[in-house]
Amino acid sequence: MNRADPKRLDEAGYVVDLPVRPSIWQLALPAIAGNLLYGIVGLVQTKIVGKLGSEALAAAGAGQRIFFALQAVMMAIGAGTAALVARAWGRGDELEASRVTIASFWLAAAFALVLTVPGVVFAGDVASIFGLDAHTVDLATAYIRWLSVFNVAFAANFILGSALRAAGDAWTPLWVGGAVNVVNVPLLYLLVFGGFGVEPMGVLGAAVASGIAFVIGAVALVGLWWNQRLCIRYVSGGWFRRERLLRLLDIGYPAGIEQVVVQAGFFVFLMIIGRYYGTQAFAAYGIGVTLLNICMVAGFGFSIAGSTLVGQHLGANDMAGAVKSGWRAMQFAIASMGALGVVAVAFARPLARFFIPDDPVTVEYTAELTWMLGAMMPLMAIEFAIGGSLRGAGDTRFPLLCTFLGLIGMRVSLAIAFTWMGLPVIWVYGALIGDYVLKGVLLVWRFRSGHWKYAIATDPLDVEGAS
Repeated sequence: MNRADPKRLDEAGYVVDLPVRPSIWQLALPAIAGNLLYGIVGLVQTKIVGKLGSEALAAAGAGQRIFFALQAVMMAIGAGTAALVARAWGRGDELEASRVTIASFWLAAAFALVLTVPGVVFAGDVASIFGLDAHTVDLATAYIRWLSVFNVAFAANFILGSALRAAGDAWTPLWVGGAVNVVNVPLLYLLVFGGFGVEPMGVLGAAVASGIAFVIGAVALVGLWWNQRLCIRYVSGGWFRRERLLRLLDIGYPAGIEQVVVQAGFFVFLMIIGRYYGTQAFAAYGIGVTLLNICMVAGFGFSIAGSTLVGQHLGANDMAGAVKSGWRAMQFAIASMGALGVVAVAFARPLARFFIPDDPVTVEYTAELTWMLGAMMPLMAIEFAIGGSLRGAGDTRFPLLCTFLGLIGMRVSLAIAFTWMGLPVIWVYGALIGDYVLKGVLLVWRFRSGHWKYAIATDPLDVEGAS
């Protein structure tokens, strides 16, 4: 561990210690391990559901896409939480970090309850937009409804995990997530295929297993938090203040809008594939993305590391340290994701056959998509690391602009043009190249400009008299 600025003067003129900041690897490794574990569970789920056929795979892919679209509000609150907790922790104000966390927790829980309604009531309407066959739409509808029941548990996991990582504790979310997935995998198999007196649920069993995993993780994290076993303390008073909630939303809402743009762009992209190229091409996209999630976990890890360290350095008024942390996160992300991408490209076809061996068309589509995504890993690494660093600084508006220009202006527009021209689906998959090139260029330019350093006012929120 290191200290970029170990001491400072408080308002009374006394020398105080600042918290010890972890290194990039101390933050990235547990985050990578946690996301790798999650990715492996995703592969296991794909393999298990794949035994039910391409329709079941397409239903699970559509259901997951819609579920995470409904979580855009959670992403917004999580972005605000991470930025404000990291700033508070960096300047040594642990009480404010705790107050931000509990304010975020209750705000997220309230929105999660509200989001349960459209997830249950309108599941069929949104599942039908992809243009899949009627049976697949029915499966996706039930999948979405089951997952929506567990919205609050998902919110608790997401917010507490974001706050802990922003404070420098990436290990607790890893241990809790690891324990949960030990339960999730056998439960997934049991609920999908049945056994021991349990009736088989098919693809719906995958949704229920994921939901139960959310509940177990939420109970574990809230229990540790309530009993003061986390670095972020549970505080019962002083957290409810209008200025704090507004600041959370002001920082977070561009990240929420970004998620809306992301999901809307993916909806249109997948609608094109489903309506004009069929269920097999649609299922292949889901398998290919699941395969490449193993490569992307490194990016998620360095995104978290960059976000946390940039925010903490800025909280300690260490601008040089913030800049260095962002660039180093990007360099490590490019190296690790690039290497993993080479492996994925080399074994694309055998991996595709492993998941769906009896459908050669889907296998070929999956291999083509995997080659495309694998080659894009270095550019995706820039999006993860620099995008995360900007959000950790509270600069959530520029990543929103990049996402809109890249996903909507480039990927979706090219996909529509290629489809109108009657080109094969590989061209539609290839539209993502323009997306990642444009976003990579814009994000590097923004980080070099330094404007992100002043995205949040330097004076901390005056909350000491609010309790």
